[in-house]
Amino acid sequence: MKHLVLLGGGYGNMRVLKRLLNSSDLPENIQLTLIDRVPYHCLKTEYYALAAGTISDHHVRVTFPEHPRLNIKYGEVTGIDINEKKVLLKDQDDVSYDDLVIGLGCEDKYHNVPGADQFTLSIQTIDKSRHTYQVLNNLHANAVVGVVGAGLSGVELASELRESRPDLSIKLFDRGDIILSGYKKRLSNYVQNWFVEHGVEVVNNSNVTKVEEGALYNHDEKVECDAIVWTAGIQPSHIVRELDVEKDSQGRVVLTEHHHLPSEEHVYVVGDCASLPYAPSAQLAEEQAEQISQVLLARWNNQPLPEMNEIKLKGVMGSLGKKSGFGTMGSAALIGRVPRLLKSGILWLYKYQV
Repeated sequence: MKHLVLLGGGYGNMRVLKRLLNSSDLPENIQLTLIDRVPYHCLKTEYYALAAGTISDHHVRVTFPEHPRLNIKYGEVTGIDINEKKVLLKDQDDVSYDDLVIGLGCEDKYHNVPGADQFTLSIQTIDKSRHTYQVLNNLHANAVVGVVGAGLSGVELASELRESRPDLSIKLFDRGDIILSGYKKRLSNYVQNWFVEHGVEVVNNSNVTKVEEGALYNHDEKVECDAIVWTAGIQPSHIVRELDVEKDSQGRVVLTEHHHLPSEEHVYVVGDCASLPYAPSAQLAEEQAEQISQVLLARWNNQPLPEMNEIKLKGVMGSLGKKSGFGTMGSAALIGRVPRLLKSGILWLYKYQV
């Protein structure tokens, strides 16, 4: 019996499970084990709405699949011993594997800003998003909320919070000349103007140099805040950062074209921890998982490894509250109600398929 262990029940490993358990090519001697800290798959792309208070907790939870070939184990991973082919768990016995897929996701990256890790809120895990919700929604009227980082997460959180708590004074700190400066100008202008029209203060060309309790410093100028949410960057899980393997400048694991370690063909990395020529996203993790599934099935059935085609992403969809949004599809920039409806439809379809 061969044992495949999947670390983390995120988008990547959920797609691996779906493809393998539904495949007629899955050999009878393969047993699968999924290890996760919580007893459900979490829709991380919706944590911003959970933190803002516009959706309830159960909207971001999806039950793990049930299958006679799948064992689900709950626990906290404390390390990976690649030489011994073991996963180390807190207060539990080690778990041995024949093949391993690491999908442990990411953590906030604080860029060595003093106080940022201690005095800011996060939406990187469901536990942290719940805590952020409690803090934000317990604030007094007219409280000041600083959102540091105006990427996709920061934009969606700030816009959703505007709908949830219109009484709050929200300041969105962006390093660029305009929000989402990496996108087409038409899209960036639309998003920037949406915030202006809805009373959210956008602080462009910002540089947060220090955070302390009740305040942040933008270019060393003190800005008092009743709460500060950090959405200014991510890095791979500390478990992956501690692995003695080759990594890129972002700390993500360098892989072969078949998504395994160059030195160990039985260890694969999917999602935010993998070094790929794209920004980490749920869509990217799923597309990578499709290819990992193909490679695993080929190996298990003693077949030649498939040729890996270049991963092509379909686009990006973001929300500005419940009635407006933005996105890209191919070379087209989408703004207004249509991309918001598309995002809702994609989410519904994903939950239905899972």
